[in-house]
Amino acid sequence: MNRTMSRWARSAALLLAVSAIASCDVLPRSGPNKREIFAGSVQQQGDAFIISVNDRVTRATSVLPTLGFTDAFKNASVVGSDVIQAGDTLGLTIWENVDDGLLASETSSSTILEEVQVDGAGFIFVPYAGRIKAAGNTTETIRRIITRKLEQQTPDPQVEVRREAGDGSTVSIVGAVGGQGVYAIERPTRTLSAMLARAGGVTVLPEVAQISVIRGQHRGKIWFQDLYEHPDMDIALRGGDRILIEEDTRAFVALGATGAQSRVPFESQTLSAVEAIAQVGGLIATAADPTGVFIFRNEPEEIAETVLGRQDLRGAQRMVYVLDLTEPNGLFLARDFAIRDDDLLYVTEAPFTQWNKTIAALTGTLGAVTTVTSSADSISTLAGGPGLGGG
Repeated sequence: MNRTMSRWARSAALLLAVSAIASCDVLPRSGPNKREIFAGSVQQQGDAFIISVNDRVTRATSVLPTLGFTDAFKNASVVGSDVIQAGDTLGLTIWENVDDGLLASETSSSTILEEVQVDGAGFIFVPYAGRIKAAGNTTETIRRIITRKLEQQTPDPQVEVRREAGDGSTVSIVGAVGGQGVYAIERPTRTLSAMLARAGGVTVLPEVAQISVIRGQHRGKIWFQDLYEHPDMDIALRGGDRILIEEDTRAFVALGATGAQSRVPFESQTLSAVEAIAQVGGLIATAADPTGVFIFRNEPEEIAETVLGRQDLRGAQRMVYVLDLTEPNGLFLARDFAIRDDDLLYVTEAPFTQWNKTIAALTGTLGAVTTVTSSADSISTLAGGPGLGGG
């Protein structure tokens, strides 16, 4: 009788302890479980639509931001980069074939004139050559004009004219580029790709590099790789263009039973749910529930109506997409489901994980259940001792 009662007491003590800990809901966990998430659905008087992902859903939600230049950018012809304009800056070097020339000193046969600004009327001033019309002329034409004016006063002058960075036919380049600065539009650098090469190329991963061109009140943005995959995006530059190179700022947040819980930047132009899971180290094999992969998103009204087959929605909607990786086509659906900026990827814990945590809370280790059994034996012994029915 005492032996039977002892076994019963041990079992009862163990079950009571496990139940008490589990029912208190005080065990640590990474977030809500599947049941709690589904309880927040519209069907359960919640405020989020919970949608199981299928082929129709992947097609309806595969809406990615498109980048590109307008026709105004793409149809602009290449400028004659040798033609000087008002605001340009020129550099002049003049050699004289005499020991004591008009401009050269006694110790040098050449004179360098740096940063000769083309004024608003299009003229420059050169000592002994006077006021010369520069705007509308090429550097070669200006060289011949200066040479002709100077050779009347000094024998066989040699003149070099070069365009330097100034306020005329120049562009400014800033951001993630090898050499930020102001660059003149010259014959080799009339297009966007050539100018970027001149500035040292991009310094971020090409897969996530974005290029913006600001021209007056107009702005266009493309992916860096589009310059080479779509030749029509390699636009001709205009004086005053501002070029900004920056890294893609899109990111998603990963929480729950994944290898990392953090805000994760995109590593490519497009990102699928499978790739997002891989980026954070995959699912935790000992804790994750592969039937509970959720993507939380504020979906624009138009897309939400397409997904839900409705036309009565107003504004962005809270949507929770569910992926079950254990289904026959689950991994294919996860591969085709596109992750978007600001998405929250959340993976629930498997049900047995809470049970393991409960056992661990009682025993200190998952394999030390005998500790609880020993405790139950002690309780049983006390309950069946002398004066308590032991005889």
